[in-house]
Amino acid sequence: MTFSFHPEAESEFLEAIEYYEDREQGLGYDFSIEVFAAIQNITTYPTAWPVIEEGVRRCLVHRFPYGVIYSIEGDKIFVLAIMHLRRHPGYWKNRY
Repeated sequence: MTFSFHPEAESEFLEAIEYYEDREQGLGYDFSIEVFAAIQNITTYPTAWPVIEEGVRRCLVHRFPYGVIYSIEGDKIFVLAIMHLRRHPGYWKNRY
């Protein structure tokens, strides 16, 4: 399976990388590796994570308080959000 980002999801992902990198050199890189590891798991086992809305699932990111919110669209994964788990949980709902 392949994946793509919603434009706003990609922006929030890049902003989170920058935030962590500003906190400590290399931490943004570590964050990106963990997010891409989660996405790799999703593309390998797309139905393994719980449904949180009709047609939308969430995979938690290791080491960081984030989840990858995604939908399965045919043979592709569409990443709706790279969501901080402690901030406004439903903000991404208008993206699908």
